[in-house]
Amino acid sequence: MKKAIIYINQFFANVGGESEADYKPEIREGVIGSALALSNALKGHVEITHTIICGDNYMGEHIETATQEVLALLEGKEVDFFFAGPAFRAGRYGVACGTVCKAVQEKYNIPVITSMDIENPGVEMFKKDMYIFKGNSIARYMKDDSEAMARFAIKLVDGSELFPATDEGYFGRGIRKQVWTKNNVPASERVFDMLMKKIKGEEFVSELIIPKKDLVPIAKAVTKEDLTKMEVAVVTSGGIVPVGNPDKIQSASATKWGKYDMTSMEKLEAGKYQTIHAGFDPAAANADPNRIMPLDAMRAYEKEKKIGGLYKYFYSTVGTGTTQAEAARMGQEIGDELTLAGVKVAIMVST
Repeated sequence: MKKAIIYINQFFANVGGESEADYKPEIREGVIGSALALSNALKGHVEITHTIICGDNYMGEHIETATQEVLALLEGKEVDFFFAGPAFRAGRYGVACGTVCKAVQEKYNIPVITSMDIENPGVEMFKKDMYIFKGNSIARYMKDDSEAMARFAIKLVDGSELFPATDEGYFGRGIRKQVWTKNNVPASERVFDMLMKKIKGEEFVSELIIPKKDLVPIAKAVTKEDLTKMEVAVVTSGGIVPVGNPDKIQSASATKWGKYDMTSMEKLEAGKYQTIHAGFDPAAANADPNRIMPLDAMRAYEKEKKIGGLYKYFYSTVGTGTTQAEAARMGQEIGDELTLAGVKVAIMVST
């Protein structure tokens, strides 16, 4: 029987939540936590012998060191397949799964398989490097996503015929292979059939799908001299809001944003402002909201004449789990409002 090892984060290993996000890489014998769903789906075709656990923050903040530590844990182990996740829409987890899978694949030249929701940033970062199955957005569908990964792994074990990415269920890797159509219809007839369907407004699927890229034009550079004369706005996806969250912005998968008046304020005071962000430990941000929305630093720049002034409102939403479509819509709405106010420079501060 083929042997496999799986990578999961601290949460799905039942080690802990955000309080254990700095958990260092560890390997345990057998199937731990959420890995059980995949183990059951593999149905005896592949045995998961070990589970590697690592905290999302530790991987994200020590990516090179953590990756090497994970690879070191594999030394001497019999491994024919490597799995990670499923990661759903959890951005840190998805990036960690992709990072580890890529490193394992490059070192051991074995199949690596993971699963993520299309909105997970790990998809765009790693889909060309590995099999990333099109997963769901939340852990409620752990069984479904694990079964999709397992079905494909079983096909690899059995040597079954593999079909295009769209049929198998993983994100396309940009690899094209020449295949013979089973009905032997010439290309000239197939393309004519597609053309007629397009003319008639009927549905059809191209045999050569060109991915669409949403390219945003680079804004004109702003010089230091320009900044000394310009009013600057501040936008954050770190979820800083007045205590009580008056606009009811969601802590994850946000569809709302808020703007808050900071006229005559030198800094944001703890107890009056808080973060509602569900993607990190809020303790430090709640103790000093300026760590996320740096009003104090911007006032210092204003006094030092490094900027012409600070716009009276700051804008806030939450980035974790927020879809690209919602983020684009909110960004456009905030941008339109700033444009109407005559603001030409905005800073998107780090979370």
